[in-house]
Amino acid sequence: MKAGLTSVLSRAVLKKNNMDVQVWGKEESRTYSVKSAYECLVKPDIDSQQKVFKHLWKEKAFPNATTTAWRVLLGRIPTRQSLNRIGVLISTMLCPLCQVDDETCKHLFLECKHAQRIWTLCFRWIGISSVQHNDIKVNFESFVLNQASSKQNLVWKGVWVNIIRGIWDQRNLIVFKQGVVDVEEILQRAQLKSWLWMKHKVHSFNYSFVDWILNPWICINSYK
Repeated sequence: MKAGLTSVLSRAVLKKNNMDVQVWGKEESRTYSVKSAYECLVKPDIDSQQKVFKHLWKEKAFPNATTTAWRVLLGRIPTRQSLNRIGVLISTMLCPLCQVDDETCKHLFLECKHAQRIWTLCFRWIGISSVQHNDIKVNFESFVLNQASSKQNLVWKGVWVNIIRGIWDQRNLIVFKQGVVDVEEILQRAQLKSWLWMKHKVHSFNYSFVDWILNPWICINSYK
């Protein structure tokens, strides 16, 4: 911070007999406006969102899973909290998976003990350890394999999308059909859907589902 201030001050030119004035550098007129101040505040968020959704629409997953992930990243998925907020009568606010905390978007997909278990199993499958960020957009952006190319990471992000869809599907199964939580099934379905995408969309992909489960790195690296 001190170094940055020193750098700014070093570029200042002091002139004798000139009056000091305050100027606003975000307007051509050099005068402050509420509009320009507001744009300064929201522009980083807009840029960040554009980057997230640019990556989302390029990831490798089927459209129904991508659409669900898009709604989750926007915070527009109908969790019990969001339904209650718009006036829908809810008998309970608790997460259908853990029955401990209120069902918010962040809780359901990241903070719930069952969701955390799913992500842990996913990283164990690929053979890495990772700390999950509790902001959904940052979580999606940081879901990368350091040794993979940007193109190959789009396949890996497709796994993220399929896990999100799997959590949502099982949540609805519990709510509407009295299902039970099965974290291994959620991961297995995500793995299957990711493999099916590769199998049907990439002509050079000749690996079996068993290959995909046992050697995901080899399969991902084959995507050029």
